[in-house]
Amino acid sequence: MLRSPLIYRRAFFVGCICVAQSLVANAAFLDDGNVTLGLRNAYIDRDFKQHDAAKSRIGSWTQGFDLRFTSGYTDGPLQFGLDTSTQWAYRLDGGGGRGPDSVIPYDDSKGEQVRDYGRTGVTAKIKYSNTELRIGELRPRLPVAYIDDSRQLVTTYQGLMLQSKEWDNLTLTAGRINQIATRESSNREKIYLMNGANVRRPSDGLNFAGATYQFTPGLSATYFYGQLEDIYQQHYLGLSNRLALSDRYALVTELRYYQNREDGKALYGDIDNKTYGAMTTLKTGGHSIGVGYQRMLGDSAFPLFNGYAPQPYLVNWSTLGFFKPNESSWQLRYDYDFAALGVPGLTFMTRYMRGDGIDRGNNDLDMNVESERNVVLGYVVQSGTLKGLGFEWRNIDVKTRYGNGAMSGADYVENRLITTYTFAF
Repeated sequence: MLRSPLIYRRAFFVGCICVAQSLVANAAFLDDGNVTLGLRNAYIDRDFKQHDAAKSRIGSWTQGFDLRFTSGYTDGPLQFGLDTSTQWAYRLDGGGGRGPDSVIPYDDSKGEQVRDYGRTGVTAKIKYSNTELRIGELRPRLPVAYIDDSRQLVTTYQGLMLQSKEWDNLTLTAGRINQIATRESSNREKIYLMNGANVRRPSDGLNFAGATYQFTPGLSATYFYGQLEDIYQQHYLGLSNRLALSDRYALVTELRYYQNREDGKALYGDIDNKTYGAMTTLKTGGHSIGVGYQRMLGDSAFPLFNGYAPQPYLVNWSTLGFFKPNESSWQLRYDYDFAALGVPGLTFMTRYMRGDGIDRGNNDLDMNVESERNVVLGYVVQSGTLKGLGFEWRNIDVKTRYGNGAMSGADYVENRLITTYTFAF
């Protein structure tokens, strides 16, 4: 793994120079490329219900833009490409008095959210056969690092990632990440733990490697190793299976396991966390009914990156996350795709999740309870001038009780109204 920032910068610049030289001689770089502009209009309102809430409501109304250029590749055995992205969000409403809302940066000196923020990124690509190296801005969806596109600016990373599909049914991935740009920041920073008692002890980088093998069209297995230097080492093992019970019914099962322990200088002290989860879903027609269970073992919470970078590989990942020490959680979920009734593009989802047994350093494990209910209704226009225009309403109801029934946690109801559209040029 690369460990020196100087080596990383040299590799990046060498890649960019090679790409620039190739551009002069090869027009396929542009001919096979595309430009897209993603638009997202988001209204988010969180209404706190507990009597001692610091703010009664937080939220904002924002407009976001994500302009991306994805190049083709030059000809020859060793091929080069270059991608760029520019993200920008503007606050339409939700300023003074509302407090931080995890969507747009908050200016403490003015006591309000900033008016706008944004960032740009560049990714150099080098490809040989079915192996690709990406250097610069990354948007990974891996068990060890994942983006967050639930607000406006998408969480991105800086580093390099190598992915190879040289062998049938096998995907190999490896890389190193030096920095993260969180969903509510214009800046890039080193990675530290979000759930580290508000202490910032950044790591020099995340090294990772993993493999996914597709045994059959319905069965696959994944293993990943991640090392957040001087903070933790992480092992992930996942199994996914889709079993056709009949012409009308299918059973989808996900089994996932994490093991986390401290690494090197142990900047956050000892880390003791093992997590296992299982989710099984019965599908028929437009209906999907799922049941999930997740358990945290050990004295530590599941480690999360700064900016509340998500980890949807956890079976019960949600607004609450259900990742706290010793927590047992379950969920019951129902989805319906209205295409089965002749209305393609219209979807519905609801789920209820509940966690208990949380170790908060007291003797009231059985009284430490949290729950979350989600209702999501979405529609994407399927044809005509507005084809691709998407609408989503998301309702989130959170309740927490920690010890003797006291309302010491955060109880709130949150509504999100999101409209999306992507122009393809």
